[in-house]
Amino acid sequence: MSIQNRRERERAERHRLIIEAARELAEAEGWDAVTTRRLADKVEYSQPVLYSHFKGKDAIVRAVAIEGCGELARLLRQARPSRGESRLRVAAETYLRFARERPALYDAMFVQQSDIPWGTGEVPQELLDAFGELVAAVEPVRGERDLEALTEVFWSSLHGIATLVQGKRLRPELDETRLDLLLGALSLAQHEERP
Repeated sequence: MSIQNRRERERAERHRLIIEAARELAEAEGWDAVTTRRLADKVEYSQPVLYSHFKGKDAIVRAVAIEGCGELARLLRQARPSRGESRLRVAAETYLRFARERPALYDAMFVQQSDIPWGTGEVPQELLDAFGELVAAVEPVRGERDLEALTEVFWSSLHGIATLVQGKRLRPELDETRLDLLLGALSLAQHEERP
């Protein structure tokens, strides 16, 4: 193994370590607690080493958000239901569970300010993959409606629920009822084709 390969591997490991440390710190104390100084202490590298990987906190949050979208896509793909289950409902439940179980990660992905180029040709693949999984869940119920617009309405509704639940503004005992109403209001539950 060449010295160059070893340096590249070590750099990739440091990059990964910084992202993991940011996620851990954000989950424990919130994104306001994530500073380059605290991260440098946590990963035991100097601030200049952090800046050699990321331009600042915003770039770290961006990397965490992109990674989180990849995780969400994988979870949605793995949750695809077996015969007889509603693909749309399973996707909604998986999405809401992800938001509930990983609040700081979800916040980085969809709440924090970011320069991620959503809705453009430059969007990272991880974001396309996550949205693609939502599209795949909505597709069986689209009818004559625009698939991407319908998916955006579905996603927006899930995001609203996730954000309000995270802020403790909705009653937990109504989680299932809210989901039933959402699927019904969009006329998705009644028209869903079974696999």
